[in-house]
Amino acid sequence: MLIVTTNDVAGFRITKVIGEVNGLTVRTRNVGAQIGASFKALVGGELAGMTRQLQETRDEALDRLIEAAQAKGANAVIGMRYDSNELYGTYQEILAYGTAVIIEEL
Repeated sequence: MLIVTTNDVAGFRITKVIGEVNGLTVRTRNVGAQIGASFKALVGGELAGMTRQLQETRDEALDRLIEAAQAKGANAVIGMRYDSNELYGTYQEILAYGTAVIIEEL
C-alpha cells in the first residue's frame, strides 16, 4: 500500500477515487511516562517515554488507515494527514486520514 501526503503520485495515474478513509486510536497516557516527564521537566530535554508512546499511537492509527483502504479495494492513499487531540487531559486521540484511490503506473 502506497501512502503519500501529496494529491498525486509521480509516475502513476489515479484510475479511481474510492473516497475518504481513516484510522483512529485513543489511548490513555502511560503513568510511567508521565512520572518520567515530570522529572524531565525540571532539567529539560526530550521526553523519550512520551515520544515513544506517541509514535506507537501514530503507527497504530496508520495501520488502521491502511486496513480501511484495503477493505475498500484501494492500493494507495493520497493526501494523508494526521490529526491529534487530547481528551479530558488524560487520553490521546490520533486520527490518520486521506483519500483511498486505485493507481497504476504510467
